[in-house]
Formats: sequence, structure tokens, C-alpha cells
Amino acid sequence: MLRRLAHHQPEGFAFTPANQAWAEAQITKYPEGRQASAIIPLLWRAQEQEGWLSKPAIEAVADMLGMAYIRALEVATFYFMFQLHPVGAVANIQICGTTSCMICGAEDLMEVCKRRISPKPHTLSADGKFSWEEVECLGACANAPMAQIGKDYYEDLSAEKLDWLLDELSAGRVPVPGPQNGRYSSEPLSGLTSLKEFDSGRTQYNASVQAAVDIGDTVRRIDGTEVPLIVSWRRKEAEDVPSRAADEPAKAASGIAPKAAQALAKGKPELDVAKPAGVAEAEPAQTVAGPDAEGTQPAGLDAPRSGAADDLKIIEGIGPVLEKLCHSLGIFHFDQIAAWGPSEIAWMDANLKGFKGRVTRDKWVAQAKLIGDVGIPVFLERAKTNDY
Repeated sequence: MLRRLAHHQPEGFAFTPANQAWAEAQITKYPEGRQASAIIPLLWRAQEQEGWLSKPAIEAVADMLGMAYIRALEVATFYFMFQLHPVGAVANIQICGTTSCMICGAEDLMEVCKRRISPKPHTLSADGKFSWEEVECLGACANAPMAQIGKDYYEDLSAEKLDWLLDELSAGRVPVPGPQNGRYSSEPLSGLTSLKEFDSGRTQYNASVQAAVDIGDTVRRIDGTEVPLIVSWRRKEAEDVPSRAADEPAKAASGIAPKAAQALAKGKPELDVAKPAGVAEAEPAQTVAGPDAEGTQPAGLDAPRSGAADDLKIIEGIGPVLEKLCHSLGIFHFDQIAAWGPSEIAWMDANLKGFKGRVTRDKWVAQAKLIGDVGIPVFLERAKTNDY
């Protein structure tokens, strides 16, 4: 199936403040220089916020990660979980059409969608509230047929029940998800027939449904305020004092590792460790290291020649963020990059904080030399096959 971006796109995209904090926190899961590894969770959060992935959203995520736009676009178009066209303002109905659901009545559910929403999938209803599609197995075979509506499963459905669900959702009400025939989870409708000793400690609904009801995020767009942001993987950073304290006596006095002290001093709400007494306000992280870093800093210009910089983003691996960093170092032109030797490359690789090793990994110098030799049009053709 050919997947393309929608013809009509919004003018821009921005994460909500809470989602922005969430996205920035996810990036910290990965080593410096590997921020692009966060591409899927960030694209997913953008989709959860808007309902679908627009071109501005994909580019905004790419900018956060220092990725070329085409790389982010490749991910978004490859995975079918990403919606590249607008979905219903209330909900996108995903009907499971795989074997268990199919033999239990999934086709009847699809007929309801064709009648109530649109004869064709991936198409908005007349009022713009709903869209629908058939999807592969969603893993609730014992509760077939089922549909994912918003973020939750509605199971044990019938055509009549789905009709009712659409009426309720259209009226602004959110039916409780989970089994729709009265059973608690996936046990027989009449109740457990074995392992009855475990039939205790029930909440009003099964665990998944209870969480959905408690949080209230069933069909709503995610803005990041639903649950507290907890970054448990940063705990060790805050606890790992002795191993680095000897090397940094001034910072050791705070009783916490340098990076963790920085995060705590900034008052990041997502860092779930207590701030120790005596932690002073940390200086902001620097983009470029000091002059005693390895290698030799490349010679820079005060301003681009003739007042116009080359489009460094043509080099594979340089996105808007890295282009801006290059400009801050006085690097505006391809021939400057092409002239770097091993010492300059080593300095750049060591000093592009957050993007360490990118110059070597993405072959900036080889690409810049090729652009100078053959020109941009020929380079772009050869770049399709990484022929540089």
C-alpha cells in the first residue's frame, strides 16, 4: 500500500508544554549522538496529541532529534500505526479483521462503519467526528469480535452494540471500554470454571478498563497532563555519586552526580528523585566544549560569504538543529567542511554535544567534497544510493 502525506496540511505543529516535557524526557533514554532512537515514541506522542501525523509534526520531531526530514518521513510512512491523514475528531474506529474476529462477526461491524461513517476506510464521516479502518490482529482473540476505539479495546461486540457505541460517542459520552457483553475480562461469561482461588481482589472493572476509567483518557487526545511524568531511568544518575566524585571534587560536594545535579537544580518535574540539600543552581549545558578538547577547532567565519550561507542540510545527517550549531561555530559553506582534516573532524565529533560522532558517522567531509566536485544536482542523485 502506497502511503503518502495528506494533500492538505496544517500551517504548523507544536507539542503542548506537558507533551514537550515528556518528549524531551524520552530523549534522555539514549546516549549522546543517538537521540534519533527516540523517533518512534516522539512521532507517536505527536499523533496522540493531534490524532494523526501531519508534515509539520514530522518535521518538528525531526528538528528536536537533529534528523534530516527525509529520515523522519521514512519512519512515519513505513509503520502503519502512524495515521498520515486526518482522522475523526471524536475517534478513529479500528476493527480487527483477523481470523478470530472475522469468524465471530467482524464483517458485520465493518458494515456498521460503512453505513454510519463512510463506505470507504480512511475517510471522514460527513460530520467529521469519525473515521474507520480494518486492522490486523489486536491480540484480544478470546473477546472477538472487537475494535480499538481511541486508546482502548471494546470487546465482545455485535453490530447493534457498535451502533449504540457510535451514538454515545457522537453525543459526547464515553462508554466504558472492555467486554460489552457483561463479562469481567476474558473468562467465560458465566464466571471462572477453574483457578477460582484467584477470583478475588477485583476492582469495579478489570485492570485495563479500570485504568482507562480512572485516567479518563479513553478517546481524548493526549496533552501530557493525564498522569505524572516519571523518568525512572534517571534514578541511577542521581545515585551514582562515588564513581565520578573523585574526578570532580567541586561537584562532589553536592553529593550527587553532575548531570543529575544539573537536572535537579533546574527543577525538572519529571525527575523522580528528591533534591538533596546544598545543590546549587546549575549552569545550562553548553553546546560546545572548551578549547582543551581533543583535536583542533576548524577555522570559522564571522559571517557567510556574500551574506548567503550554503544549505548545509543538503548534507545527509545535518538537520536544522545541526545546521544552526555549525553556524554558531562559523561554519557556513560546503568548502569549509570539505577542508577538514582528521584533527578538525575529531574536534567536531567530540564537541557537538548531543550529536557526538555525527561528522564521521554520516561522512560530512566526503559529502561536502563531492558537492564541490560535481555540484548539488548530481550529488543529490548519487546520495540516493549513498554513493559518496
